[in-house]
Amino acid sequence: MRATLLVLIAALAYVSQASRYVLYLTAQHEVYPPAVHIADVTHVTLAFMKSSIFNGKPPSKWPLFTDVETVRKKFPKKDLAVLIAIGGWGDTRGFSAAAASQMGRKAFAENIKVMLDSTGADGVDLDWEYPGGNGEDYKQITNSEKSWEVGVYPKLLAEIRAAIGPDKIISAAVPGKPVDIQVAFTKDTLVEAMKYLDYVNIMTYDLMNRRDNVTAHHTGIVNSLIAIDTYLNNGVPAEKANLGFAFYVKWFRTTEECAQKALGCKTVEMEDPKTGRDLGQSGAFSWHDKIPTELKKSFEKAVPNALYDDDGNYYWDAEEKIFWSWDTPASMAKKFPAIVQPRKLGGVFAWGLGEDANAFIHLKTLNAVFRKYLKL
Repeated sequence: MRATLLVLIAALAYVSQASRYVLYLTAQHEVYPPAVHIADVTHVTLAFMKSSIFNGKPPSKWPLFTDVETVRKKFPKKDLAVLIAIGGWGDTRGFSAAAASQMGRKAFAENIKVMLDSTGADGVDLDWEYPGGNGEDYKQITNSEKSWEVGVYPKLLAEIRAAIGPDKIISAAVPGKPVDIQVAFTKDTLVEAMKYLDYVNIMTYDLMNRRDNVTAHHTGIVNSLIAIDTYLNNGVPAEKANLGFAFYVKWFRTTEECAQKALGCKTVEMEDPKTGRDLGQSGAFSWHDKIPTELKKSFEKAVPNALYDDDGNYYWDAEEKIFWSWDTPASMAKKFPAIVQPRKLGGVFAWGLGEDANAFIHLKTLNAVFRKYLKL
């Protein structure tokens, strides 16, 4: 009886922690489903504001594609938290400029407070995804030139927390590939950073990108679990970790050497080895986007003929030499018992809400498994 009671108490403790449901909402896809499909959402993050806006004198009007109150009215939860995301892929200069000095960090933080007071947002999501290097400009500015950013990343967070106070939310988007995690998000950095962060959105997608040379699931279970475990081992408390879901499709061109092997197949060169420039041999599009004309025929074959190997969903078009990778409702549902539940994570997030329009099939799946495993 005592053992049973202890198990029940432990299970209830987990459920009480694991109740965070975050959706990003973007200017490119500002589409809302009926309220019934977003009833469980606890946090909405509006993406993006440029990081450089916070370096100087605050603007008279903050550049946001919508306003916080409009978003609040779209979602049923009365205590919905609305955050503003700053930065994003490729946006690093404003962060670097701020982090370089104590004065710069303080000014950046004070401008964030002004922005939050002006917009009425409940917090800020810092998308400085690659402090210390490995970002979009990694060929132009080497990691050694950015190594100083690693030590000041927590200092910037500390300054923001001091400026906005304990009641506002600070979250951060962080990379999922081990080669990127190890640049800045080490144990030394994360233990200090988590003093100021309410939670982190671990981007367990894009786990294959144009820097790779063999095919793999871009949001597979195995590599997602590796990413989660790396952060947990490096000091992120499980209740502050969110598992990421991607509401979009990725594709990569392969060589003639694939034969019938789809996973682990050699890709063509996808970025310029000197500049890091995208060579157009890979890409992504959301479920709300029009399928690019040159990919339409191949993708129409991929959807009904996709394979699933208990790790992820994929298809290799032997005729056009294109590898496809995306999440399906079935693969999404498996991530909860495989990752979220055993690691006792604090929640989940998705990029992004409107990217799943108009059918919102992936959103509906996320709702269903959230209610099953996480909802209070």
